[in-house]
Amino acid sequence: MFIRTFTAVLHKEDDLYVAECPEVGTISQGYTIEEAIANLKEATELYLEEFSLEEISKPLMTTFEAVVNA
Repeated sequence: MFIRTFTAVLHKEDDLYVAECPEVGTISQGYTIEEAIANLKEATELYLEEFSLEEISKPLMTTFEAVVNA
């Protein structure tokens, strides 16, 4: 057993925060950011109990600009 760091990407939908782990593909939600991350951690750990984690790299995250009509 070992500890590995994963990425959590969050966004808000209505009154819930949705959290996604792009390395594994797990998704969860919660009413607070902390709850969403805790639920994502649990979902990811349960997923990894069943499926082996192949060597994966961290996702590349960046930003971009887009023109928006006001």
